[in-house]
Amino acid sequence: MDFALNEQQEMMQKLARSFLSSEYPEKVLRAVVKYENGFMPELWQKMAAINLTGLSLPEEYGGVGDFLDLVVVLEEMGKFCFISPFFATVVLGAGVIMTAGSDEQKKRYLTGIVEGKTRATLALMESTGKYAADAMEMKAARQGSDFIIDGTSLFVPDAQVADYIICAARTGDGITLLIVDINSQGVIVKPLQTIAGDKLCEVKFENVRASEKEVLGGVDKGWRYIEKVLERANVALCAGMVGLAEQALKMTLDYAKERMAFGHPIGAFQSIQHRCADMLVDVDGSRLITYQAAWKINEGLPAAREVAIAKAWVSRACRRVMASAHQVHGAIGFSEDHILHFYTKKARADGSSFGDINYHLKKIV
Repeated sequence: MDFALNEQQEMMQKLARSFLSSEYPEKVLRAVVKYENGFMPELWQKMAAINLTGLSLPEEYGGVGDFLDLVVVLEEMGKFCFISPFFATVVLGAGVIMTAGSDEQKKRYLTGIVEGKTRATLALMESTGKYAADAMEMKAARQGSDFIIDGTSLFVPDAQVADYIICAARTGDGITLLIVDINSQGVIVKPLQTIAGDKLCEVKFENVRASEKEVLGGVDKGWRYIEKVLERANVALCAGMVGLAEQALKMTLDYAKERMAFGHPIGAFQSIQHRCADMLVDVDGSRLITYQAAWKINEGLPAAREVAIAKAWVSRACRRVMASAHQVHGAIGFSEDHILHFYTKKARADGSSFGDINYHLKKIV
């Protein structure tokens, strides 16, 4: 069996690596973490110019490649600890529209996303902290041909720079997905402070009016589409964590070759070598299990079990890699002067997003 990337995937990998190396050095990461909105318009337009914002979207709307191509690029983004609205827009927002939208909705919104003119996100998590249809408390009451939305969503990715928020709300017997313009009256976005520097928000909907034409996938039929998007989101997070872990391993190997103790590089000591070997096993294992789940999604096959296994395994493996990286680096790895702590924080945040380890383990058994 051939596990190598195909020609297009190699091209996308090299393109993303080259772009991020030149446009997202360490000083930019440090700056983005401090920015409240975490968004650089010029960088976003450059991403659109090389079609990164169109990854895995249909060609008729200007998109390119498939889900596996997107996963390859997300892994590269993980290596740079990339913080941007890319995940929220391309994986969540575009993912919902692509899965549940009508032809007219796809043409209207996906074309804008591909061109870098539109950013979107998904408002799903609430105070219950559960990803389940029966836990949804957001309400959308019909009023004529419109819906009036009331409720609060938490930890909405990049809502502070989104043009549209896809809101999941309870409507009678089911969950309905509604596209809401961020400038609609009654939408209140409050950025939240996070340890990882990723941009999450509290979004309040106070008597927000949404037209029936902005319903995605039909009234009361939204949850089945959410389940599919959650699968894509979790595999996307796994790909990012693989990149985070691989870069942490590289930093650790470089440090072990340079740091001297008792007249020798610490990498000469067997205990350090064992840790680095274990880290490599975790990185390679995480990559394989991530791509297995990604392949099933890409082929349109049932993938719920594979996604749950991947998210649980990769989250735990990434924690082990980061713990070993800090053990080898010692105190310097925890300091603000070193970049490792950014990777550790983001790995923890990504591992908990859209279901933590225990959540996914329960889905397996």
